[in-house]
Amino acid sequence: MAHRTIHWFRKGLRIHDNPALLAGLDGSKEFRPIFILDPHFVSSGLVGANRWRFLLESLRDLDNSFKKLGSRLYVLQGTPLDVLPRIFKEWNVTRLTFEMDTEPYARQRDEAVCQLAAEHGVEVIQRVSHTLFVTSSVIRNNGGKPPLTYQRLQTVLSKMGAPAKPREPPTKEAIHKCAVPIEADHEAKYGVPTLEQLGVKPIQEESLYPGGETEALRRMGEYLERKDWVCKFEKPKTQPNSLEPSTTVLSPYLKFGCLSPRKFYYGIQDVYREKKNYTKPPVSLEGQLLWREFFYTAAAGTPNFHQMVDNPVCLQLPWDNNTEFLEAWKYGRTGYPFIDAIMTQLRQEGWIHHLARHAVACFLTRGDLWISWEEGEKVFEELLLDADYSLNAGNWMWLSASAFFHQYFRVYSPIVFGKKTDPTGQYIKKYLPVLKKMPIQYIYEPWNAPRSVQEKAGCIIGQDYPRPIVDHAQVSKRNIGRMKEARACQASAKSDNKRPTEESQTTKTKSAKKSKKMK
Repeated sequence: MAHRTIHWFRKGLRIHDNPALLAGLDGSKEFRPIFILDPHFVSSGLVGANRWRFLLESLRDLDNSFKKLGSRLYVLQGTPLDVLPRIFKEWNVTRLTFEMDTEPYARQRDEAVCQLAAEHGVEVIQRVSHTLFVTSSVIRNNGGKPPLTYQRLQTVLSKMGAPAKPREPPTKEAIHKCAVPIEADHEAKYGVPTLEQLGVKPIQEESLYPGGETEALRRMGEYLERKDWVCKFEKPKTQPNSLEPSTTVLSPYLKFGCLSPRKFYYGIQDVYREKKNYTKPPVSLEGQLLWREFFYTAAAGTPNFHQMVDNPVCLQLPWDNNTEFLEAWKYGRTGYPFIDAIMTQLRQEGWIHHLARHAVACFLTRGDLWISWEEGEKVFEELLLDADYSLNAGNWMWLSASAFFHQYFRVYSPIVFGKKTDPTGQYIKKYLPVLKKMPIQYIYEPWNAPRSVQEKAGCIIGQDYPRPIVDHAQVSKRNIGRMKEARACQASAKSDNKRPTEESQTTKTKSAKKSKKMK
């Protein structure tokens, strides 16, 4: 049977290594690639303008790729459960293909979509290509539970073999075998909208990291050409506050699926084979892809992974509810220049270095403000280009010492940490121009500058730039104590739950004696 097929893009915004897309083209007499923009996500305000812009750029790039193949991308607006039944009928669809997604919302949505498709007589094909491995297979190979340490994940993966090789993009010939219905008014009906048309306020800052597969492949190729850099890469040794990124900034492209993780993985392997000597996971470039796999697998196998309550891997902590502190952190007004510069960069550009995320996450949670990691998770979800359900929640739990990482006494200093890689404070001066004339010796602690120095720098602390909202030396010690106490209480509670009651112990003893007599 020749099919009338639609391929539904969600993530996986690329034509390379897209097995679901290839499956959609195979045996089709009519083919349309679609993307559904849900207005709910616009009106909710949960997604910042930078990420909306990145998505729209990615869709335009995807549309251009299809133009070159003799097709077009169809962008529709509405909820999937409203849009899909309508076009099933309107286009006489017999087959729907899409990339598998492991997020809870996506699982519920896709289950409902599959039911709708069945009601309309539409065949559904799903394929895995957003992760290196099939997460359900990893969990199955670990006895039905997700590996909760990196080392355990490596052990499981070592028994599963290498990831599947990336697939080639579709050819013009494959597209031309299908009818490609493109109407004269396609742009008006199905074109990619602008930010203004979506009701999102346009961004003044230039797009430092343009969305799309074309840019993703260019960026990946540029870094893989630096073969010595690839082989010597160690994530902990990169700089959180360099003026230009010290890492690849491929995370947004992996998040949206503009870049296949398998293509990146095998690109790295090609470099390793040529150079022989190279760093190893977890710090290596390959190791970063495995960290992604770790959190995806943990999230897929853990209920309520995005929250503290009812999350079986997360430490339950009595966090404070301080709106004033949270707002100061969110908008870069803590009075600690290193922290405020990072949060300013995040708001302006939509990306910050991984170690910068460590610093601000620790500051918000266990280090200084003692505010729940869920609040930080929400801010990152709004502002990060690469905000991702699994990685965002997993890293916040890690950095707040709520799960995975347990050395809670290791606290990032909002003063010392930044000085290690940027002693002259150039990063701070870039993102906090109010401090650009502050002498180097005071750039990380401007409140210590004499009044005359502040006046000369044109920055009066408490007036032009805020005083520190907390004393790091004091609150960090207090919070270490709170964390120690909370962990001791929960350890005790778990022990009590495992300890048999006096009555049950007596019953067991009598039962054992009775059993002995019977023998």
